[in-house]
Order: sequence, then structure tokens, then C-alpha cells
Amino acid sequence: MRPTTNKRCPRTARITAGALAIAVPVSAVALTAGQADALSPLQINPSAEHLGFGRALTVTGLAPRSDGGYRLALEFAAPGGPWRTLSHTKVHSDGAFRLRAPLSRSGAVRVVPVTPPAPAPASAVDPANALSGPLGPAPIAVSQPQPVAVAATIATSTGPIDAVTGEPLRLRGTLLPRRAGAAIRLQRRARGAWRTIAVARTRRGGHFVLRHVDRAGSRQVLRLSFAGDAGNAATSTRPRRLIELTPAVASWYDDAGNTACGFHATDGVASKTLPCGTKVTFDYRGRSVTAVVDDRGPFVPGREFDLNQNTAAALGFAGVDTVWSSQ
Repeated sequence: MRPTTNKRCPRTARITAGALAIAVPVSAVALTAGQADALSPLQINPSAEHLGFGRALTVTGLAPRSDGGYRLALEFAAPGGPWRTLSHTKVHSDGAFRLRAPLSRSGAVRVVPVTPPAPAPASAVDPANALSGPLGPAPIAVSQPQPVAVAATIATSTGPIDAVTGEPLRLRGTLLPRRAGAAIRLQRRARGAWRTIAVARTRRGGHFVLRHVDRAGSRQVLRLSFAGDAGNAATSTRPRRLIELTPAVASWYDDAGNTACGFHATDGVASKTLPCGTKVTFDYRGRSVTAVVDDRGPFVPGREFDLNQNTAAALGFAGVDTVWSSQ
């Protein structure tokens, strides 16, 4: 009699092997599907946390490589306000992306997905990897919002501040953004600290006129300052030196010949007493110029300065008249 046990063993082995062969691909498909269902968070890196008014913010980041071609949007929201789109880009084949947009107020930025790339044609799918490869682009999650503070800007003239002796100091400018009702402070540097000496409020369009009667003398260091609000961070102008002007009688001449100082300044002036090379600021009928002493004169009683042809032209000056001088 032949034993029967050996006939069943090969069959059992074949069934078990077949079951294992089927179980492995099914597990792989389940794992891949689980990965596709999990959101892939966008990692973003803003170029700065503090910006000047109107400056562009650059946001870079990385998405899964499988999301190459995915369209993204950079969004901005003011405190308590809705999100609005600033710019768009696409994810590169290596997963990198870059967005850029100017900002005019403080708030937060984030990157959000817009549309996925077009699906690959069926002919491009490798049948050998159809079960183990990724099932299309991975879903992308919105990035975490990142705060950005945008400072305001005080637009005004540059250089020294001219103040006529005995008359109120008047400074004009514009606060950007153009917001009405903001406080602009005139501050003086004293003993290592800034002290407010006058305040003005912006009008419609952000314009302001700040007036101050100076009693501290010339050669002060001043600046304009804005303390900031919910829309924009604080800002101040560069320190500027106050130059007090006094009246002086001047004439003009053509300095085409030699000068007593041995050099020709482009904007030159002749003086009987000031050292060669001294800078003198002149105001005349709303015009201003800084000239350099390069000659001696005028030798006419009652006159203090002789302006060369360039200085006179810059002031719109002709003949003999009273100018306002810093020396």
C-alpha cells in the first residue's frame, strides 16, 4: 500500500506560497494608499520677519517631489482680516518653490495649494511599478502662517534742516501708507536720548505739516518719528542737523579767473572772514544751496558774500539782495 501523506504536502505548499504571493502586493497597495491620504505639509521660509514699506517679501519652500508642477499661491492677511492672494508659482521637479510679492502693511503670510499638475497619461505608467509606486501627487496641506512686520515710511526732504532765526520751523512730509490721523513726532537728540518737542497729525493722503518754534539754538540733531500702529511697525527718519539761518547781504560775480583759496568750487562763494573750504548754506526765495568758500570778497561796504555764477543760478539770484545764510 502506498503512503498517501506525501501527495498532500506539495499541494499544501503550493497553496501557502500562492497566498503569500498575493498578500505582499495587497499590503504594498494599502501602504501606498495610506501615504496618499496623509497630507504633505508645505514647509516655507520667509526671507525676513521685518520689512520696509513696499519692500518685496520672498518665500521659499519645499514640497514632495511627486508634486512637481503643482500650482501654489502666496496669501496675506492683516490682523483680523481675510486672506487674499498676492502671487502664484509652480512646484519644481525637485519639490522646491519660490514666491515673491511686495507688502505695505503688517500681517501674516502663508502658502496654499491651488491646482494639482495634470495626471500622467496611462501609457507613461510603468506596469512593473504600478502597484508599488505612488498613486499620483500627494495632497498638500496649507503651510503654517508666518508673521511679518512691515514698517511705515516717512517721506520728507533729506539733508540739513534750515531754520530761519526768529521764525517757526516748518517741516512737510508724507507718511506711507497714506493714512490720516497718525501722530508724527519731531524729536531732538539730547543726553543720549530722543525727546519729543512737537507733534503733528497726518491729513488725508498721509500728508503732514509740523511747526515748531525753536529756542534751543542751532546745530541741533533732529528726526521725525512714527510710533507704529496695528497696520504698520514704527519708523523714524535719519537724524538731521538743524542749521539756523540769519540774513546777510550778498552780490554775485563770475569767478572765471584765479581764486584767493587756490581752487574753484562748483558752487562757490567769496567771504572776507570765513576760512577757505567752509561750507555755507544759503536760502533765497524758497531755493536752497550749500556753497564752499573758495575766494575773498566782496570788498564793498555792507556786503557779506559774493556768490559765484553757479551758486547764484541755483538760487535764482541776481544783482544785490538779502539772502539767508548759515554762517
